[in-house]
Order: sequence, then C-alpha cells, then structure tokens
Amino acid sequence: MSWNLPKRATKTQNRRDCCLKLKTKGESVEVIQTSRLLLRDLQESDWQAVHAYASDPEVVRYMEWGPNTEAETTNFIQQSIAGRNEEPRRNYTLAVVLKAENQLIGGCGIHVSAPDSREGWIGYCLNRRFWGQGYATETAKALLAFGFGHLNLHRIFATCDPGNIGSVRILEKIGMQRERHLRESKWAKGKWRDSLLYAILDYEWKRLEI
Repeated sequence: MSWNLPKRATKTQNRRDCCLKLKTKGESVEVIQTSRLLLRDLQESDWQAVHAYASDPEVVRYMEWGPNTEAETTNFIQQSIAGRNEEPRRNYTLAVVLKAENQLIGGCGIHVSAPDSREGWIGYCLNRRFWGQGYATETAKALLAFGFGHLNLHRIFATCDPGNIGSVRILEKIGMQRERHLRESKWAKGKWRDSLLYAILDYEWKRLEI
C-alpha cells in the first residue's frame, strides 16, 4: 500500500490547536507557530545554537546520543536538511525558536514511522537554560497538533528513560498514556537501559482540553 500525501488540517481539526498556526510550502514546513515559539526546519547557520545543547552532558543524559562533537552536530543538521527531500516526507526535525527573541533554544521532531498504520513518534530536547518554563510542553503539544491535524496520523507515541521525570511529566500533561515499561530494551552509552512507552490516539487528542 502506498502512502498518500499528508492531508491539510480542516477547521474542525484545528479547533483545539490553541494558538498553533501552520505555514507550509509544499510539504516543507516553514513554521509551526505557538503563542511563544516557532518550530521550523533546521538551517546550517543553526549549528552553534544546536551544539550548545547537544554537547551538554546534562541535557543528553537520558538520550541515546551525545554529548556531540562539533562534527556530529554539523552532520546531524546536514542529515536533517537532506531529509526534507523525501517524497513523501516522513521526518520533520525542527528547531525550537523563541518567537520574541528569534533565539534557538532546542530541537524537536515528529517522524512517521509506520505510514500504512498512520503511526508516528515525537521527541524534543531543549537547552537547559530554558528548562522549567513550559517550553517543552508547548513544543510537544504543537507536535501532536501537527501530527494529527496535518499529517493525519492515527497514533503518536514517545519513549523516555524512567529516570527522566521531567519528560514523564510532559508526556502525561499533554494527554499521552503510559502503555508499557520496557525492561532493558535499549543498549546506550555502554549499558542496558529501560524505556517507558507513551502514546495517544487521534480521537483521544480531539477530546482533550489541553
């Protein structure tokens, strides 16, 4: 079965997007706009701001990657830019930018992992100077709105380390349900690590008031 191009969000689908606004050019995301943030495609000129958080051991403590070298960060951005040429596009790796200051404070993404099943997953990572201010929650909400409203996904999931209490709180705050505790499911940074699986379905998202 082939995957149809993503459907644009209808007015009905957008009724719960809060202040999210979406501008696209073809299937390339120009900007996803929330009350305080812009989520946009990464650019080569972003590498220093991206490297500021990707090289921070505390930021990447629970990630499978990092801390990055400059070469690794540069390669990541180049791969993200190249991925925009997919037809149809399945990977949206985006910069998280403070709207008022035009300052890049992190990265996020939504990835269509099973097109035939209309399933995808989300992730996010912010510079720790901007933790605790609700930016990650705002980012995650916007990704769900984009995934369900624009990509027409049926199920969106996310995983996190059980020790990452901040991320657990974010996933639960945006309405995702814990489905499973996967024991020693990942080999990362020299050891086996557990993982929590969270997910939300399209009709569950439509019922939420978040």
